[in-house]
Amino acid sequence: MLSPDTLAGRHVLVTGGGTGLGRSMARRFVELGAQVTICGRRAEVLAAAAAELGPAATAERCDVRDHAAVEAMLDRIWARAPLDVLVNNAAGNFLAQSHRLSPRAVDAVLDIVLKGSAWCTLGCGRRWIEAGRGGTVLSVLTLSALQGGAFTVPSAMAKAGVLAMTKSLAVEWGPRGIRLVAIAPGNFPTPDATARLRTEGMGAVERGIPLRRVGEHAELAELAAFLVSDMAGYITGEAVVIDGGKRYLGGARSGSDAMLEWSDADWAAYRAGQGR
Repeated sequence: MLSPDTLAGRHVLVTGGGTGLGRSMARRFVELGAQVTICGRRAEVLAAAAAELGPAATAERCDVRDHAAVEAMLDRIWARAPLDVLVNNAAGNFLAQSHRLSPRAVDAVLDIVLKGSAWCTLGCGRRWIEAGRGGTVLSVLTLSALQGGAFTVPSAMAKAGVLAMTKSLAVEWGPRGIRLVAIAPGNFPTPDATARLRTEGMGAVERGIPLRRVGEHAELAELAAFLVSDMAGYITGEAVVIDGGKRYLGGARSGSDAMLEWSDADWAAYRAGQGR
């Protein structure tokens, strides 16, 4: 367990911080003494999350796909207090047959995940470098970016780009005291992602994981807090896998493998059930 003052005096921005893993990480950062800013596109969701997190949290409505909007948000944040940590968590994903993807569908994911992470990272890095101070960037990846995976190609492409950015900037910005690290989570159920991606019962998912269970948000949040803390000060350019052993011990197969045998009728039924 991390001490209650592990992140005392730190100012952290969590993109996509109003829901899911972002909200869980933000909550843990606040518990460890950080001031946290959460951003997202839905004002009512952000307001509810900020109210739950308490006076140490501030909400910023921002579409990270929009470079100008990101820069304006960072200006507002820096006017209050410079950031010490950026967490690139905002994401978009869905299951689809790759040969049927439209340009709009691909752009929707690439713009949020790859471009959004780039705009936030480059904006923070520029401000840190100009001020002569260090900082830390933590990006949330996906196992598909490391091992491949069917039916989530735009997400895998985008997250692989974020991993490349993490490694490249760790080299370029390391001499300036800026660290870049990443987390590659396995199965950590969230209401939004589960509704979009789940195609089988949780029992089937758990049987494919060596530890025979899905992850708990508190476990990922604790890892995130460690990676952005001083205790991880000599770690940079790394992506830490947290998946119950699935990637290395359970092989590259996933819960979507059964979908490889689906007919066009099966896919039509799935899309209808997802409201798409």
